[in-house]
Amino acid sequence: MFWNTLLLALKEIRRNLTRSFLTVLGILIGVAAVITMVTLGNGATAAVSAQISSLGSNLLMVRPGQRLGPTRDTAGAAAFRLADASAIESQVGELSSVAPVVSRTVTVVHLASNWSTSVVGTTNAYFSAGSWKLAAGRAFLDGELQAGKAVCVLGETTRSKLFGSENPVGSAIRVKQFACEVIGLLAAKGQSSMGRDQDDVIVMPLRTVQRRLAGNQDVGMLLVSVQQGASTARAKQRIEALLRERRHIALGQEDDFNVLDTREIADMLSSTTRVLTLLLGAVAAVSLLVGGVGIMNIMLVSVTERTREIGIRLAVGALEREVLLQFLIEAVVLSSIGGLLGVLLATVGSIVLARVLLVPYLFGLPINLLAFAFSALIGVVFGYFPARRAARLDPIEALRHE
Repeated sequence: MFWNTLLLALKEIRRNLTRSFLTVLGILIGVAAVITMVTLGNGATAAVSAQISSLGSNLLMVRPGQRLGPTRDTAGAAAFRLADASAIESQVGELSSVAPVVSRTVTVVHLASNWSTSVVGTTNAYFSAGSWKLAAGRAFLDGELQAGKAVCVLGETTRSKLFGSENPVGSAIRVKQFACEVIGLLAAKGQSSMGRDQDDVIVMPLRTVQRRLAGNQDVGMLLVSVQQGASTARAKQRIEALLRERRHIALGQEDDFNVLDTREIADMLSSTTRVLTLLLGAVAAVSLLVGGVGIMNIMLVSVTERTREIGIRLAVGALEREVLLQFLIEAVVLSSIGGLLGVLLATVGSIVLARVLLVPYLFGLPINLLAFAFSALIGVVFGYFPARRAARLDPIEALRHE
């Protein structure tokens, strides 16, 4: 009986292809919208996590001042010293590297090319703390760090602006008033989660930048990398306690520095993108309900058009449950076809949009199955009322219907 009922439902759908297609369209759009929004949201979450990870593994950023960001409050906050980095490295356990950082924005020149970029003065610990890899050349020698030699390692963006496609290692550039030998090239990282180009940088020995560009011994930031498996929260507490002692901050006074855990940033941004993904998915799911209303409307029209047919079937002995099953199967088949086409459309659309938006495409089997199952459920829910109405028709009244 079920097979015969299914064949009858398919024949009826094929007999009104245009109307059936328009009915399916609402479910198709709803399923495709839900899957696409959730897939792109998951891709954006993964992209944010990857970008935060590119800043460094288990990284703590220590800066003077009470607030971080564009409006960072540094009033009355003394800069760090190289001794602070040494104290943290020797007295705080479970750390893999501590890098003092001084940065300045300057214009650099090579032959006829010039470019305004960020010059970072630091030690070799900067490369391990920030998960930087060398694409060519070498890092600083101990003698170069101690003497403050005019040597530098270029980021990929700076290299392309000054040297084009040439290998810069061994060449010289002019940084403000002095010449600097290029000894290495950093592997490209791309943009950070905040939209900053991480490759637009030149790395020099700390003493070089302090003497020739900054004119003082101040250290603007400390990058602290915690060992894998160690607690960054515990390391953060120890660093704060040590710096409070070194900076003579009395009990009850606020810190005049800030320790930022990049993992906290990653968790915050990831949770934000997940909430936005759920919100967009919920908004898109509304179109599924609209599609369900469309199915119910079309099925009610179909019941009206086929009243005499229903009356004949009931008059020759068809049971009410058989008539109900036929119309219910028609509604479920329509919604299931819409769900299947929606999954296919969402897959293609998600791949295309992921490439356009520069986020990874992550196929999510659960959301695809859930959206398809929900589309079938829509057919059951919104198809039941028209099917029940058809099954409860009085055969005599149905046969009289014109």
